[in-house]
Amino acid sequence: MIAIAALWIIILLAGGGFALDRVLTSAVTRNFDDQLDYVLTSLFTSAEIGPDGEVIFSREPADQRFLEPYSGLYWQVSAPGKEAFPSRSLWDRRLAYGTAHTDLEVHVYDSSQFKDEKLRVLERDVRLPGSRIRWRFQVAQSRDGLDANINVLRRTLVRSFLLLALGLIVLAGLQTWYGLRPLRRLRADIARLRGGLSRRIEGSMPAEVAPMVEELNALIEHNDRQAEEARRHAGNLAHALKTPLTVIMNSATAKSDDLAETVVREARTMRRQVDHHLARARAVGRRGSAHSRADVWPSLESVERAVSRLYPNVRIDADGPKDLQVHVERQDLDEMLGNLIENAAKYGGGSVFVTVGAQAGFIEFQVEDDGMGIPEEERVRIFDRGVRLDTGKPGTGLGLAIVRDVAEIYEGTVSLEESEDLGGLLVRLRLPAAT
Repeated sequence: MIAIAALWIIILLAGGGFALDRVLTSAVTRNFDDQLDYVLTSLFTSAEIGPDGEVIFSREPADQRFLEPYSGLYWQVSAPGKEAFPSRSLWDRRLAYGTAHTDLEVHVYDSSQFKDEKLRVLERDVRLPGSRIRWRFQVAQSRDGLDANINVLRRTLVRSFLLLALGLIVLAGLQTWYGLRPLRRLRADIARLRGGLSRRIEGSMPAEVAPMVEELNALIEHNDRQAEEARRHAGNLAHALKTPLTVIMNSATAKSDDLAETVVREARTMRRQVDHHLARARAVGRRGSAHSRADVWPSLESVERAVSRLYPNVRIDADGPKDLQVHVERQDLDEMLGNLIENAAKYGGGSVFVTVGAQAGFIEFQVEDDGMGIPEEERVRIFDRGVRLDTGKPGTGLGLAIVRDVAEIYEGTVSLEESEDLGGLLVRLRLPAAT
């Protein structure tokens, strides 16, 4: 940033300085020429033709330098075939007189006809009263004074612009250093976070940096929640597997007759626990995806077909719009609907009814059955892992726990109520709608 600012400052000041030099140099030169033009005008307005055809002046130029030899200020009157009339300051030198052109207007040019002196020359051709020829009036002055003034002007410009450039570059550097100081502080805070010296970025920040700090703190909190969630799941899985493993170890140690049945039963329990935690892990990994969405009706029809093959005597009906989508991965939606509809078919009396609808940014699923239902006082405890109210049918008591955990990961909810139409249990699942 400092290098770019310095380069841009130098380019702008160089361009501005060049333009200003042209303007001021032209102004100084024009002022120099105006003074010579005044002298030139006074010469031919006061000139007359004498009795012998010579040029005489009714009044001589007042500047004393015209009388001092080699003073640097000269005049001369010339004509073709006539002897030149020079100022005394020219002494033994003469200004060059060219007949290749006629200067009816003032002609200005620089001349190097004198080896030791550069001249600025103004000349004009004038026909004097009583004369048939045109006389060329010339005024010349040494460029030393003009060049000296231009050099002083340029030195002043260069020094001023260099000082201005230095000041602007220093200011840009200080501004950049001061403006980026919050980022250096943020870098130090992040280093402290990585070193475990703090838990989040504290302190006030400028308005331009504050949103980034808020996002960083939100990311840190999100990572902490995920890490805590991972630790909790690992502990839960270890705890869930510990009991079946203990049962298998005890049966193997005691050389029980039903060891094979025990191993199969407990292995099935462990597999269900592993499936449960894998479902949670998949949902946690996918919930951050902005593209996770699933069509409701294809998933519902797929689950209905699968459950109908397991329970051919159960009638499953569904109703609702066919174009709804949820902000959930398809596999997780199948997992939740599969558990709910399978439980309704398993514990119901032969009829299952699923209603789907949209409500305030959510898609609501109502799964009803005609079974015995669940007492109100048991509706909270039933979500705990391994809790089963009907132990006469096969199962592990993890279905509702999986539904609740996966729904909460996607910021959804699940609740149990009594079905008014079928008389059994009504499970109300709410998942965010995909927009």
